[in-house]
Amino acid sequence: MSDPEGARPHAPPIPRTKEELLRLYREMLRIRRFEELAARAYTQGKISGFLHLYIGQEAIAVATKEVMRPGDRVVTTYRDHGFALALGSDPKACMAELFGKKTGLVGGKGGSMHFFDRSVGLWGGYAIVGGHVPVAAGHAFASKYLGDGAVTFCFMGEGALPIGATHEGFLLAGLWKLPVVYVIENNQYAMGTPLSRTSPVDDLTVRGPVYRFVTDRLVVRDVFEVREHLARAARRAREQQQPCLLELVTYRFRGHSMSDPAKYRTKDEVARWKAQDPLHRHEEELRTTFGVSEEALEALDDEVVEEMQAAVDFADASPPPDPEERFEHLYVEDPSAHPDLGPPPGDDIPAVTVRSFDPKGA
Repeated sequence: MSDPEGARPHAPPIPRTKEELLRLYREMLRIRRFEELAARAYTQGKISGFLHLYIGQEAIAVATKEVMRPGDRVVTTYRDHGFALALGSDPKACMAELFGKKTGLVGGKGGSMHFFDRSVGLWGGYAIVGGHVPVAAGHAFASKYLGDGAVTFCFMGEGALPIGATHEGFLLAGLWKLPVVYVIENNQYAMGTPLSRTSPVDDLTVRGPVYRFVTDRLVVRDVFEVREHLARAARRAREQQQPCLLELVTYRFRGHSMSDPAKYRTKDEVARWKAQDPLHRHEEELRTTFGVSEEALEALDDEVVEEMQAAVDFADASPPPDPEERFEHLYVEDPSAHPDLGPPPGDDIPAVTVRSFDPKGA
């Protein structure tokens, strides 16, 4: 397993202002408090199914938003709440999705693992490990084909690297020189299996040159440093059509999901990584370097907690989806039901007959 102290030497601090650090710290704090309240709601039985928390990895999502341009896309894993919040999704809609409510991001039908918000550039969280890697290649191919200058950011855990679909996606990206940045969020464990038992090497970017990827690797301690590395990769992808593989060595402070007590980790290991937690490090920097008072930090925290508690209250009060809605969006709908989409195919083009699924079995 990678060591937070030995994996990479400390880099000199990247210049930042008090206002900028406060802004990014607040965005990370919003994700942390959202996830903590979601965990509480899960224990209260208000959230069903799986719940994968992003606690500890917030700096990655926040830094990603910083380097994105209009039209850029994020395709990610089932640990997707942090990206939705960082990119600008409404926390109320996010929490309602976790609660399985009609007011959720996708009507309460996706839950924790399937957030989707095209309006902010989030093109989905995907539950199938590695299955989204070729999907991201498809998004990047569309950008290259259209010449829109957009970059696709695809995030995966280190556990996705042995998956066949991952290699297929990498191969297409390298072969076609697609504008995509593949990011490995190496949080040390594939579910409960440590990296040392799934990879013969610690540096996972060694795979990149096989696909003609530019590679980069960073231990996540500082949101500004993460932003700098992501910006460099995005610039290559955007300007040179050069796919990149970036490994961000990070750590999740909770179990794989809410049902995982994470007893496979020692207290000393967790403590070593918590000492490098970007959220806490930046809080201390605000306090010591920029002189932000304890009262001001507490007031900021209270403001964020109030925002996220409002999201919980909204989700709690929202109605569930109508029962028949579970049969919607399963297939392409009959074009005749949507005249605004244009006329149906002409006689020389065979029309596609779409049969709706009848819940009554007819």
